[in-house]
Amino acid sequence: MNTPSRPRLKSLTPTPDQPPAADQAPPRPAVGEPKGAARKGVPSALRSDPHSGDGRYPIAWLAISSPRYGHMPTAASWCECGWDQRAIGHAQVRALIEAHAAHRTACPLRNPREGRAAA
Repeated sequence: MNTPSRPRLKSLTPTPDQPPAADQAPPRPAVGEPKGAARKGVPSALRSDPHSGDGRYPIAWLAISSPRYGHMPTAASWCECGWDQRAIGHAQVRALIEAHAAHRTACPLRNPREGRAAA
């Protein structure tokens, strides 16, 4: 039994009897593309930036998760001052929540010692 032969594939390299392939044209701009209209912007949007903020930013986080009802909860508490605590289990998570609240009053970033005596 003979297997049928495959058809010959074209070669991508030019042979001496074929001319070289044409260069690709650069991509054309999309139809209906705005020409400067979107660059102007809305004047009222230029006056106030809703994301500019008032100088406040978060420095401490408390993340609590429990995948499903009846499973072991986990919690993580961390702060930019270097505080980083983790807990697994109901009792430890409750204790970490209390420790996180206590850290808010003791954190050097939230309550700087400098200038307290002057006030």
